[in-house]
Amino acid sequence: MTRVYLSPPDVGPADRQALLDAFDSNWIAPLGPDVDAFEAEAAAFVGVAAGAALSSGTAGLHLALAALGVGPGDCVVVPTLTFVATAAAATYLGARPIFLDSEQASWNLDPDLLEDLLATRARAGSLPAAVVGVDLYGQCANWERLEETCHRFAVPLVEDAAEGLGASCVGRRAGAFGRASVLSFNGNKIITTSGGGMVLSDEPALVQRVRHLATQARLPAAHYEHDEVGYNYRLSNLLAALGRSQLRSLEAKVARRRALRARYEEGLADLAGLAFAPVAPWGEPTHWLTCVTLDEEVFGAGPETVRLALEAADIEARPAWKPLHLQRAFAGAEVLGGAVAEHVFTQGLCLPSGSSLSTSDQDRVIEIVRSVAARRPSSPDRS
Repeated sequence: MTRVYLSPPDVGPADRQALLDAFDSNWIAPLGPDVDAFEAEAAAFVGVAAGAALSSGTAGLHLALAALGVGPGDCVVVPTLTFVATAAAATYLGARPIFLDSEQASWNLDPDLLEDLLATRARAGSLPAAVVGVDLYGQCANWERLEETCHRFAVPLVEDAAEGLGASCVGRRAGAFGRASVLSFNGNKIITTSGGGMVLSDEPALVQRVRHLATQARLPAAHYEHDEVGYNYRLSNLLAALGRSQLRSLEAKVARRRALRARYEEGLADLAGLAFAPVAPWGEPTHWLTCVTLDEEVFGAGPETVRLALEAADIEARPAWKPLHLQRAFAGAEVLGGAVAEHVFTQGLCLPSGSSLSTSDQDRVIEIVRSVAARRPSSPDRS
């Protein structure tokens, strides 16, 4: 049997042909008709005005914050339960992250904690330069509340939708919230350009600022003229062609991941001590990754025991994100709360969730998880 990966690329003949067509057109550089079209098509899908295609989602976070004026000495609020890039991008600009805990309803940034923090800092005259929220594991944050709070305190809001493309919140698509949003097309994401990302916004001037910074801040002159130091962050036309093809199959990939989550629930929901990641009432997640929590005392084994049992069968599973306030890279950073995120980390496990996962391989995952639960010692007879 071949190895089962957590979330591998799901590509096919149409994607291969799109790459070949772009290659044959000789548009190989980080500009070209497929870059322009990919930006327009992604923006139209999400429902915003414009987009700038970049080399990674991390580059997108970096430039979105830069375009909003974040700089040395500033503070940027980020959730502690997320991938490291969300906070690292702020540090690239000389800013310091402030970590906030998750809410139980979605595992995303807690709006109550954000409101408390902004109110406290407003009284002290030290509001953060930006807030970054995340669509964790394919579920939108509570964007209505986050947008209202940030608007009230006049703090720019950025949506890190790297894990959320295809999800929705109160009828709006992931990527449509905040002053700017950021997508990722990394190889493990719901659609991929191998490596790549995009900044989206309803403010064309902000997107143009991102595009300028991403092209070494080069001015339109016959010679190479630069008004500031920029970055080499643009996406290649070849990869944009792949992204356009992948975008056409996004809805089918989302439907498949939702079906995988439903089938996992059917096969595992009866196990005592196992719970699935919550689904918040304000939207529809993609279930980019299907995540469970395991109460070791009740289930009879912790997430690491289950992960190793799957690994022994050549099946990849992964712990939930380790909260960033527990990471040595951010030692000493300010943090509000943390108990919810720490609980998800200590008890969480992400199961194989790729849209190309076969029914037989998913059956193997379910069987192994159930077999670990079956090893739970029986309660002693107290009669």
